Amino acid sequence: MIDETQVWNALGTVMDPEIPFSIVDLGLVYGVAVDGERVRVQVTLTTHGCPLVHRISEDVREAVRLRTGASAVEVQIVWDPPWNPGMAAEGVRERLGWH
Repeated sequence: MIDETQVWNALGTVMDPEIPFSIVDLGLVYGVAVDGERVRVQVTLTTHGCPLVHRISEDVREAVRLRTGASAVEVQIVWDPPWNPGMAAEGVRERLGWH
């Protein structure tokens, strides 16, 4: 049985392709739901029209499958609430000068 902590740990290994931090540390993961061996992850992006949406989605699917054994991983791109730099972890904000 997959638990939510396993999923969050897997997501912590998914790096943003443009900013050298994980999508978790950047505050881009809005939610995780586990139903048996199926996982749904709600992710946002730093901007609408991000050309890397497919890459990030596939990286999420691959990391979760690999680290949890999930039979299916659904990635939902969501825009509410809109992402802003204040959603990133404090250490990320400090290192990037986002005050």
